[in-house]
Amino acid sequence: MADVPARKLRRYQEMRDFDRTAEPAGGEPAGPAGHRFVVQRHRARRLHYDFRLELGGVLVSWAVPKGPTLDPKARRLAVHVEDHPIEYAGFEGVIPHGEYGGGDVIVWDRGEWRPVDADPAKAIEDGTLHFDLDGEKLAGRFVLVRTNRGERDQWFLLHKQDEHARAGWDAEDHPRSVKSGRTSDEVAAAPDALWHGDRPAGEAEEAVGFAAATDDELAALDALGAKGKWSVAGRELALTNLDKVLFPAPRRPLTKRDLIRYYATAGPVMLPYLAGRPLNTQRFPQGVTEPGFWQKEVPRHAPGWLTTWRNERAEPGESQRYVVADSVATLAWLANYGALELHAWTSRAADVDHPTWVLFDIDPGPETSFAEVVELARLHRTALEHFGLTGRPKVTGQRGIQVWVPIAPHCTYEQTRAWAETVSRTIGRVLPDLVSWAWTKDKRRGRARLDYTQNVLNKTLVAPYSVRPRPGAPVSVPLDWDELDDPELAPDRWTIRDVPARLAERGDPFAALLGLEQRLPGLDR
Repeated sequence: MADVPARKLRRYQEMRDFDRTAEPAGGEPAGPAGHRFVVQRHRARRLHYDFRLELGGVLVSWAVPKGPTLDPKARRLAVHVEDHPIEYAGFEGVIPHGEYGGGDVIVWDRGEWRPVDADPAKAIEDGTLHFDLDGEKLAGRFVLVRTNRGERDQWFLLHKQDEHARAGWDAEDHPRSVKSGRTSDEVAAAPDALWHGDRPAGEAEEAVGFAAATDDELAALDALGAKGKWSVAGRELALTNLDKVLFPAPRRPLTKRDLIRYYATAGPVMLPYLAGRPLNTQRFPQGVTEPGFWQKEVPRHAPGWLTTWRNERAEPGESQRYVVADSVATLAWLANYGALELHAWTSRAADVDHPTWVLFDIDPGPETSFAEVVELARLHRTALEHFGLTGRPKVTGQRGIQVWVPIAPHCTYEQTRAWAETVSRTIGRVLPDLVSWAWTKDKRRGRARLDYTQNVLNKTLVAPYSVRPRPGAPVSVPLDWDELDDPELAPDRWTIRDVPARLAERGDPFAALLGLEQRLPGLDR
């Protein structure tokens, strides 16, 4: 019977080009029959929910435009589509545009289904299938009823009146993936995995993005003495002075080993904001109790595998070759080199004249309270909403808050700086008693400065999740806007000790900004 699933999948395979799509081709035996179900939110030509039941070695599938519901009074149109391979049940990623079904896919719900009918395959053939779902969002008795067996095999999906029924329940009110906790926008911007249909389905999954140090690699780092060779992400590093204290801290001083471990752990979340961009670093080889210095030029002793970018326009005496951080190994090398603080350019190395971020830096004065900084940050949100733009705040790890806005590389630095200045001065007029435009702090009379001047080539702000050179190793952490309402929020609330746990619990609030190419109102390239 192993050829039955393969025969059922012929239509699926005929409709796809597996040299281009990230979907699995299927065709290998699926093993013993199971009763998994999955619902995938799929933004292709139109948004719909793919409702799939494991049956006979394949995923029997319906496209539900408005999504399934727990409302017993609602009838949801469900179009019976081609069967999909079992391996597709866990797929979350992007199908290339131009392919059948091109768009992003998340695992919106999953669990177990139990047919009420003794022969569910015959029930489907006859046009009425009763079944129970036990999922993370969907539960209770459902029925699929065929209404039209024409060119479009149309059905209705209904929820019965039972203890799981909920009046007015709408799938769109529950947008996050049960697999990753991310929204469709976040998965589209940074998919974690692809499927290669030209490989056997069991070998089709390929990780996308940046690999973290493995548990074994971290254990090897912990086991090293004060120095030694350490392999991470396929690279061998010569680590030195691992027990050197870099950060005084109340409980236990933090060492270079701790810094390397942090960047090797948080690296996959940091790297989307660093990769492809020249990097400026602030080094503190003797620790944060001693003065640090800026380093832009790649040192001569840098390993040959390091990705770098050469600035062909550099004048004599200016930095010519910059590090481009594109792997956890690069971050670990930088940490070993004493580079505590990382600042990526706001433009990419491939097009340095056109930034992809607009930055607003709320720089508090000596008399500025953090509550006032938060109030100014909220005004930035209001301004962005007025323009129909999306941005996010980020605590600096010191005293302030920054607001980052992703843009398409469609205008020059001069244009983005002028636009940011207009927005900043408009905000400053709302709360004039809190804001000063004086350049130096001694002339601001203790007030905050809304600094738009970082929107210049080779001027930077600290990168998301970078460590700051302060006792305790505080970190510059991205926020959701609603976190500004948290009474416990502080600009240096998180350190390298607790950022990994925060990421595991909440994810990265800036992930929604990745790949978002917004155009600034009134500015065209």
